[in-house]
Amino acid sequence: MRILLYAINYAPELTGIGKYTSEMAEWLAGQGHEVRVITAPPYYPAWKVNKEYMAWCYRHEELAGVKVWRCPLWVPRQPSGLKRILNLASFALSSLPLVLSQGIFWRPNLVFVVEPPLFCAPGAWLAARLGGAKAWLHIQDFELDAGFDLGILPSFSLVQKIATGSEKRLVSRFDQVSTISKRMLERLVVKGVDPSRCCLFSNWVDTDVIYPLNGNNALRAELKINPGTVVALYSGNMGEKQGIETLLAAAQLLENHPNILFLLCGEGAAKQRLLKLAAGLSNVHFLDLQPRDRLNELLSLANIHLLPQRADIADLVMPSKLKGIFASGRPVIASAIPNTQLAQVVEGRGILVPPGDVTGLAEAIIYLVKFPQEAALLGRAAREFAVCNWNQETVLSQVEQAFLNSQSEPKADRLSHRLK
Repeated sequence: MRILLYAINYAPELTGIGKYTSEMAEWLAGQGHEVRVITAPPYYPAWKVNKEYMAWCYRHEELAGVKVWRCPLWVPRQPSGLKRILNLASFALSSLPLVLSQGIFWRPNLVFVVEPPLFCAPGAWLAARLGGAKAWLHIQDFELDAGFDLGILPSFSLVQKIATGSEKRLVSRFDQVSTISKRMLERLVVKGVDPSRCCLFSNWVDTDVIYPLNGNNALRAELKINPGTVVALYSGNMGEKQGIETLLAAAQLLENHPNILFLLCGEGAAKQRLLKLAAGLSNVHFLDLQPRDRLNELLSLANIHLLPQRADIADLVMPSKLKGIFASGRPVIASAIPNTQLAQVVEGRGILVPPGDVTGLAEAIIYLVKFPQEAALLGRAAREFAVCNWNQETVLSQVEQAFLNSQSEPKADRLSHRLK
């Protein structure tokens, strides 16, 4: 197949959506498909363009057998609601001529666009229609819902009504719409997408690369962390959706436990604010993002993984970092509302605490420190779940088959959908 992937985030970004889009592109290219990518210069999660790239220039390169086109975008130093919108819109505008030309002249079999940003969806749909390709929307994050619920976007009733109405009309036009969790899939149907056009594509983890690393850990030695110190690790994006400030509040409660270290690894829009909040806490250490080849050392450095989440985005996102956490074979303490998708997955493989419950979080950490055998059982159960449900080869083979199956849809059905 000829597959055109359209996404704002791509390698060499180490976390989030870019990691999964690039891994999928490289895997598909390895299966013999011709894959092209239209993306932006790498800037996430630091909100700063990688020094090897330029924000305002177009660029073409080849990475791991994939042809990649980079399009200009504006990156704010301090992202806010309006600035985030301008950031996404700048990429959608600069990339539109390129995605249309690829659709018309290269004529891919499939145009696969990743949300966020939804701004790119109209161009992807049009490119597919002009080139006779299937149009596929993959939703990693319901950005509009999360933006309104978190207060990032103005919650004026008229603005919200117009935005959600436009989203519904746009999404329903795609030949296929996929997302990463069952609850998010249910939300698609609520938004008016025909169930026959919806499918589930979970994110994945390479369980041969991420695995329990017991014994000596070079990263622990480099960081001069004593063997007897219990590391409670948060790793990933440091943004507003995560609620990481609850971890710092829990660290303050546990300052009298010198054998517990809170290690926060990552970058993001909220990092500077978190650094200020952590000032004076001797049991908190910040660490920059680690390169991909050290990810297993980082995840295995943890005795306990921490996965905070704000209550107001329950089932709007499914934290992708959970895949690596489970594969590492370490227990996780997750902030989740009962009966949400995250709570259902973590139950029996970690400990659940209510979002924002600082005391509950501190007590859960103490429990796992006090009962290491229970912690080990939870970690083994998590590892087994990752191997059985999120193995990279299995998930991407299913993705490939779905792409191939999409080509067999009768032309009459495609035409009727186009005219809706």
